[in-house]
Amino acid sequence: MKTRLSDSLIERIEKLKKEKNAVILAHYYQVPEIQDIADFVGDSLGLSQNALQTKADIIVFAGVHFMAETAKILNPSKKVLIPDLNAGCSLADSCPPEKFLKFKSRYPGHVVISYINCSAQIKTMSDIICTSSNALKIVESFPKEQKIIFAPDKNLGAYINGMTGRNMVLWNGSCEVHNIIKTETIIKLKAAHPDALLIAHPECKAIVLELADYIGSTTGLLNYTMKSDCRKFIVATESGILHQMKKASPGKEFIIVSTDEACSCNDCPYMKMNTLEKLHACLYNEQPELKLSKSVIEKAKKPILRMLKLSE
Repeated sequence: MKTRLSDSLIERIEKLKKEKNAVILAHYYQVPEIQDIADFVGDSLGLSQNALQTKADIIVFAGVHFMAETAKILNPSKKVLIPDLNAGCSLADSCPPEKFLKFKSRYPGHVVISYINCSAQIKTMSDIICTSSNALKIVESFPKEQKIIFAPDKNLGAYINGMTGRNMVLWNGSCEVHNIIKTETIIKLKAAHPDALLIAHPECKAIVLELADYIGSTTGLLNYTMKSDCRKFIVATESGILHQMKKASPGKEFIIVSTDEACSCNDCPYMKMNTLEKLHACLYNEQPELKLSKSVIEKAKKPILRMLKLSE
């Protein structure tokens, strides 16, 4: 019965997509059934690029709030929907705009590079945006002597500081999914699986990254597992990416670094708020709709476009 219900929902979603000229963009951290029905599945950079290029009248963003905001900023004339308007982001929430404005005022002469995992308001205060895929390239596009504020992820910022030898000023924010990954858990997994490679997202703590055989964005991690000759991987990021890893490399084994022994998973509670039922309802009702003021869109669009230009 559950399978028939899912099949029926998928058929109705596909029909609505055609009727309304809608496109579904989904992040790698979405539940598998949403990833499978999406027109494009990717990380923040890929999703931003697709949002800018789409010819659809309606964008359904199966992700979290800041991602839907980015789609709206890049497509102000289009209707942008999100299955659950309460699907937020612990990293974005860790950087309140009013506090960041005061923080920024303490560092005159600094350019602001903001990680895309931030609110539209933070983007309006930024000189350029970056993602984990292009953070190194974005930072290196500035002269060594240029003073930089990097927000909001302190772990990604520290990683880039280490890679470049820079001393960027870091906002003290983090992603709860990556920041709570424990080295003890990783050490136990490496001992139990000595033939496995540890791959990690740069939002993890430095001590975790020091243990990793490969560090990369979500897309980077996926591509690495596809190209590597290794047959087993310990994966230090959100559980949702395992769906694409298993599809791309069915003969390989993937072990998530669990933060919950009850489910052997490391799920983002916000990403998992979206469901097929909510996806269908939002497309049918064209609600909830993501809306932003014209002034916010105009100010936030400049640093995003600057990033996309450098990422071509």
